[in-house]
Amino acid sequence: MMELKKLAVWFITGSQHLYGEETLKQVADHSQTIVKSLNAASLIPVEVVFKPTVKTPEEIYQVIMEANAEKNVIGVITWMHTFSPAKMWINGLKILQKPLLHLHTQFNRDIPWNEIDMDFMNLNQSAHGDREFGFIVSRLRRNRKVVVGHWQDEETLKSIDAWTRAAAGWHDWQGAKFVRFGDNMRYVAVTDGDKVEAEYKFGYSVNTHGIGDLVKVINEVGDASVDKLIQEYEDSYTLSKSLLKGGEGRQSLVDAARIELGLKQFLEAGNFKGFSDTFEDLHGMIQLPGIAAQRMMKAGYGFAGEGDWKTSALVRAMKVMGSGLPGGNSFMEDYTYHFDPANQMVLGSHMLEICESIADGKPSCEVHPLGIGGKADPVRLVFNSGAGAALNASIIDMGNRFRLLVNEVEAVKTTETLPKLPVARVLWKPYPDMKTGCAAWILAGGAHHTCYSQNLTSEHLEDFADMANIECVLIGKDTKLSQLKNELRWSEVYYQLNK
Repeated sequence: MMELKKLAVWFITGSQHLYGEETLKQVADHSQTIVKSLNAASLIPVEVVFKPTVKTPEEIYQVIMEANAEKNVIGVITWMHTFSPAKMWINGLKILQKPLLHLHTQFNRDIPWNEIDMDFMNLNQSAHGDREFGFIVSRLRRNRKVVVGHWQDEETLKSIDAWTRAAAGWHDWQGAKFVRFGDNMRYVAVTDGDKVEAEYKFGYSVNTHGIGDLVKVINEVGDASVDKLIQEYEDSYTLSKSLLKGGEGRQSLVDAARIELGLKQFLEAGNFKGFSDTFEDLHGMIQLPGIAAQRMMKAGYGFAGEGDWKTSALVRAMKVMGSGLPGGNSFMEDYTYHFDPANQMVLGSHMLEICESIADGKPSCEVHPLGIGGKADPVRLVFNSGAGAALNASIIDMGNRFRLLVNEVEAVKTTETLPKLPVARVLWKPYPDMKTGCAAWILAGGAHHTCYSQNLTSEHLEDFADMANIECVLIGKDTKLSQLKNELRWSEVYYQLNK
């Protein structure tokens, strides 16, 4: 997975020549102190780079142009220490191609009641300097995140952290390639969509390779490589009896290992960041990739089944956003319900492909019939997922726009053994409650495929949607269906007027 410290955001402070060199020196010193503090904070996952104070339209334009050109720069943070006349920022903001965070802070946390004078007031003008800057950004209709608070406060750092992680996910999408093996599952609507519009809107491309292209690579994998990977399986998982050496299912494990190695080689050769497949198109493949998809997700690749390229791309972005955080992100599906009035829950799973990054304990490696697809019994990792705060996210194509739908949930630990259910699974309770949460998801047109996250919050996803300039619908603890219906109607009008 991506090492986020290799990425950078530029810290740009605005001022003007009106205040004299001594004040400008203090502005620069204060900005450098803030940058050093942000880099020392464990919450901030990327490098924060101090840039010299900008005081003229030319300086602003130049630094923004340089930020656009730097490949490792994923966004810019702006702060107006003093008053920075905002007309100076127009041309710079017009060309800005990276996400923007406006930090509304002040160097001094407290007013020095007994010492405050006009020199202090002229230096510490963020209270109205940032309002001047805020106006021009709003006037230009530019999306940005506004973070208010002292730069040393934990809540401020958490908000900056969420934005930087969202910016890392957005940066990763630019120029990314995703591959579909085969087409969309026949007659299914929500997993399909406009790939041309997605490339224009999101920056990543989706192209199809016939399953035969992959099968050719799989068939060329050597036995020595397969043996080495099987040893890794034996060291990492609890193998079922039939998969042990000499067991009746051992050949299935050999076939699964060869599929994983071929898939990995294909993705690396094509510089793909994720993939999708479908059990309706497996010509020449012995079994549907189960453990292969699970382990490729664990390695950081995006994945979704049944040709669902939008969810595959989202899984990849959310894995990048969650890099270094405890917990994981996985392709997921709302599979079946528990409608006990006293304990209503969703059982999330898929036929095979749930990422082991969300496993609670050591997974079991097993082989079982699939029941669909008409292929040999596939190998898969079986496990339960842990309890705690989580969310499900889905990107859907509404025809005139993309919508990011997010449902906050609370995962619960199962007390049942589920001895006849040979798939990875997780139980959760959707917020605000089962009936409202499920109805809201359906009213918003949410897909049955999602990315399930244990380590991201709705703030990460809302920031991400702002960067993509797409609609974001949140279903959370305070959601009411009547209000949600109105918001969906208002959004429809907004996006019709802003075609």
